[in-house]
Amino acid sequence: MSKVAVVFHSGYGHTLRMAQAVAEGAGAELVAIDAEGNLTEAQWATLSAADAIIMGSPTYMGSVSWQFKKFADASSKPWYSQVWKDKIFAGFTNSATINGDKHSTLHYLFTLAMQHSGIWVGTGMLPSNAKAAQRNDINYLGSSAGAMAQSPSDASPAEMLQGDLDTAKLFGKRVAEVTVKFKA
Repeated sequence: MSKVAVVFHSGYGHTLRMAQAVAEGAGAELVAIDAEGNLTEAQWATLSAADAIIMGSPTYMGSVSWQFKKFADASSKPWYSQVWKDKIFAGFTNSATINGDKHSTLHYLFTLAMQHSGIWVGTGMLPSNAKAAQRNDINYLGSSAGAMAQSPSDASPAEMLQGDLDTAKLFGKRVAEVTVKFKA
């Protein structure tokens, strides 16, 4: 049995819903970064004990939120002692527009994972890109690097598309399966 943690910041609740879907798929523990960008000592311990860390942030202005960036900067302590070396890592994000520069956020998360000497897991899902594809299909946004969701700026978290949440859940499941294989 492996331990998976989902560390995330959510500004308006959309990334929280996505984190919950990822955690459901992975059988993971949620680790919420607070509104000031902080974690408790117990939350840091959860990340240190995890076999896999899935990171999530909304995409704001083409990158992670400042709260997530504060967490990332604070992770220099486990970086220095290589506490997270060889852990499985993955990431997800949400933005208000279809593109929204979400890939920049995923690249940020990937780089952070590589700084920690981690092993990155992508979605492992083909995109829904045929003429018959519908917006609510699995991986309609077509990301390979990590899970993506799109929520209009005036939509509540309850209005998130089920296809994006299903994609997030399947993504979490994949990360958990890869983690088990890697530990074997």
